[in-house]
Amino acid sequence: MRLSNKRILAFVENDFEDLELWYPLLRLREEGATVHLVGKEENKTYKGKYGVPAVADYSYDDVNYYEYDGVLVPGGWAPDKLRRDSKVLEIVQYMDNQKRVIGQICHAGWVLISADILNNKVVTSTPGIKDDMRNAGAEWHDESVIVDGHLVSSRRPPDLPDYLRELISVLENGSTRD
Repeated sequence: MRLSNKRILAFVENDFEDLELWYPLLRLREEGATVHLVGKEENKTYKGKYGVPAVADYSYDDVNYYEYDGVLVPGGWAPDKLRRDSKVLEIVQYMDNQKRVIGQICHAGWVLISADILNNKVVTSTPGIKDDMRNAGAEWHDESVIVDGHLVSSRRPPDLPDYLRELISVLENGSTRD
């Protein structure tokens, strides 16, 4: 298994985009990675936009995030809530500073904007937030997936196969632009 030595955090909050959380989580686990869900409250059940539940393994305050190789930020409406939590921003900033993998899809770019890590990055997202991404200093492109160093970004659920192919590659082989 290609990722048997990797540990990944995935943020969870109500109204996450179901496929954008579960597809990456399951694919990474298939490749051998350990993936833990982290939310505001440990053991709390969060519901996706379409009702699929997800239970947080850890709270933001209790997870030893420095022991992980990367973090995933799903889209949906959850990122608008996630970006308001200072601990979420601290985790994203730590991952960025340490050049650990950050995967973001759809509206997840809002979290990276609030963490102030997009200046001079090349990214994609749902087209609905492209102006937000550009205003945060990023170079935005309408592509299914973009890898900029340790940052892997994607647009929406139909792009999940491309997103996971690149995310798994970066986790396995390291970043490409740093």
